[in-house]
Amino acid sequence: MTSGGIRRDLIFLKLQEINDAVTLIEKHLPPTVGEFIHLGLIKDGIYKRTEFAIEDVFDICAVLNTDLRLGIPSEEEDLIKHLIDAQILSPSIRPKLKGMRGFRNIMVHRYGTIDDRLAFEVLRRNLQDFSAFCDEIRSYLAPTTSYAHR
Repeated sequence: MTSGGIRRDLIFLKLQEINDAVTLIEKHLPPTVGEFIHLGLIKDGIYKRTEFAIEDVFDICAVLNTDLRLGIPSEEEDLIKHLIDAQILSPSIRPKLKGMRGFRNIMVHRYGTIDDRLAFEVLRRNLQDFSAFCDEIRSYLAPTTSYAHR
């Protein structure tokens, strides 16, 4: 652990992974659902990068929850609640994180039967949620973060 008890280097690594994933998704996400449906392996890569980015979001939540000793979560929803209660995340981020978790579960458990049209709309409409989350985490860490990480 680093000073202050928070594994900042790990969190910043995961923030960078989220940023890299979202950048790749935005680069390859076509403007129309018709084009998206026919992307083949690129579409699969978009799904996987989305899944990895969501995993990184919840990994960051778990790291902060553990390092700050906010309580023992029985499920991911508890992580979100603990971070909101500790004023690390804003209450407005809760539905975004719940949406991410639901989308990840669909990708992980029903990968072969994902509704590409719905997934395309979710991606188009919600990719900025990753930035909102990352901004809140960076804002929380900013007072004790070195200039190099900003």
